[in-house]
Amino acid sequence: MFEFAWWWLLFLLPLPLLVQWLPAKSGADESALLVPHLLSVSSQPSEPPARLATASIWLWLIWLLLVVAAARPQWLGEPVSISSEGREMMLAVDLSGSMKIDDMNINGRQVDRLTMTKSVLANFIERRVSDRLGLILFADTAYLQAPLTFDRNTVAQLLDESVIGLVGEQTAIGDAIGLAVKRLEAREKTNKVVILLTDGRNTIGNITPAQAKELAVESGVTVYTIGVGADQMVVENFFGRRQVNPSRELDEDMLTDIASATGGKYFRARDAQELEQIYSRLDELEPIKGDSQKLRPLSALYYYPLALALLISVMALAVLLLKARRRTQTESNAQYSE
Repeated sequence: MFEFAWWWLLFLLPLPLLVQWLPAKSGADESALLVPHLLSVSSQPSEPPARLATASIWLWLIWLLLVVAAARPQWLGEPVSISSEGREMMLAVDLSGSMKIDDMNINGRQVDRLTMTKSVLANFIERRVSDRLGLILFADTAYLQAPLTFDRNTVAQLLDESVIGLVGEQTAIGDAIGLAVKRLEAREKTNKVVILLTDGRNTIGNITPAQAKELAVESGVTVYTIGVGADQMVVENFFGRRQVNPSRELDEDMLTDIASATGGKYFRARDAQELEQIYSRLDELEPIKGDSQKLRPLSALYYYPLALALLISVMALAVLLLKARRRTQTESNAQYSE
């Protein structure tokens, strides 16, 4: 639907006519306003009436466009359902060096842990229609990549653009949970949830996992932890092929303790299928709220008439400059011929 935010400004449209009809003051001829020669070109007696009428039309058009732009035209889109009691959900994703181990499989293709995480987590993000989502990436430290927002596409894009080793090679699990809790503790009347995905143990950071757990409990934040990594992997070396456990560094006891203390749950993801099932399980544990209010997206349109008025003004100025230049050349040639 189209509308004007300040529609009452449209009453200014006839203002130039009202000014023109005002009675002139006595002695106006003696105190006439001196205008530059450039702007007085169109007011010369030699100007044809048709040209003066055309100039008047362009001036009226510029005035009309300026008033319309000042009235703030805008377009209201279709109503969008937004839950007023949706969840505040922070996603904390591990970017440590071990996430580049290629022990995962997607559609028969061997990939690293981060690639698999991006692939599955993107679908989970797409489903959280009524929730505010945020993204935290952590390795040597934790940093906020995306604040809490309804813009799921941006969160998914920022996750997709993340790379391993961006902030180091170690794993600061305590810092990641602490930062997530800090971003959530100011929120009220919402379900505050942290989903932490890692493949190792806490090896660095300013906050220990135990301290982060206490902060989450005090702030009423539920933490779901996910341990990523296969249990078995065949590697080749100088002595031949051998089977190893690529997830031997995963601290499942610590992740289970944090989840249990905060009312959450610990999950183990050994492949893409298990991770997808975990996110489906999270949809059940933290269901999406029903719609409680509707908002209409608003698009401002004022810059269209404003840009058109500016363009016409620049064109008119260019015409005046050209006419002034030609008149000056004509006068110079006349003086030279004399």
